[in-house]
Amino acid sequence: MPVSSEPQSHRQVRYQAPHGATRFLLVRHGASQPFVEGVPFPLTHGHGDPALDESGHEQAALLVPRLQREVIDALYVTSLRRTAETIAPYLAATNRTAEVIHELREVFLGEWEGGEVRARFLSGDPRAVAAVQSGNWESIPGAESTEHLTARCVNALIALHERHRDQRVVCVVHGGVIGALCRWATGSGPGYPWGAENASVHELILNDGGAYRRLHLFNDTSHLDH
Repeated sequence: MPVSSEPQSHRQVRYQAPHGATRFLLVRHGASQPFVEGVPFPLTHGHGDPALDESGHEQAALLVPRLQREVIDALYVTSLRRTAETIAPYLAATNRTAEVIHELREVFLGEWEGGEVRARFLSGDPRAVAAVQSGNWESIPGAESTEHLTARCVNALIALHERHRDQRVVCVVHGGVIGALCRWATGSGPGYPWGAENASVHELILNDGGAYRRLHLFNDTSHLDH
C-alpha cells in the first residue's frame, strides 16, 4: 500500500488531567471584618475567627456563578467561620453541603493571633517584615513554622486526593494555606511571594499521592469584576 507523501499536521490540544488525578479548586475566603486595636477577634481553637464584612459577603455572592460553571463533586471548608460564610451562598443556591477539614485552617500566628498581625504588618514591625521577606512565619512570636504549616496542608490535600480520584473538589481556605500549597506544588521555595486575593480561585491538580502536582490556575478574580 503506497505511503502518503502528505506531511502530517499536529494540532494543539487542551490540557487533560491524568487518570486518577484530583482537580482541587482552592478558594480563598472573602474579606473579613477589620481589626480594631484593643478589640481582638474571638478565637476558635486558638485562631482568630472574624466573620466576613459587607464586602466579603458581596464577594461570596459573586463566587456563586463562578462555581456554578464547574462540575463539583465535593466541598470542604475549614473550622474558621469566614470559610463557611464564603461558601454559604453557593450551598444555598445549589442545595449542597460542605464538610469541615480542620487541617486546612490558617497558619497559627502565636502572640499575634486575634487580628494583631494586621496592625503589626501595617506598622512595619521588623518581625513582620522578616516574615514577608523570608516567607517564614517563625519570626512572629509563638507562630507556627512554615515547615509545619506546609506539612499539615500537604498531608490533608493528599488524603483528600485519595478520597476523590478523578473528581473536582472545592476547598475554601486561607491565604497562608494557598501560599504554602503553591510553593509546594511549584517548588518555588519559602521566600517566593504567593499573594492570594480575597475570594480568588486557584486550581491545583494532584495525582500519584502528590508525586504529580500541577498549579493550573492562580488568583482568578475575574468573577469579582462587575
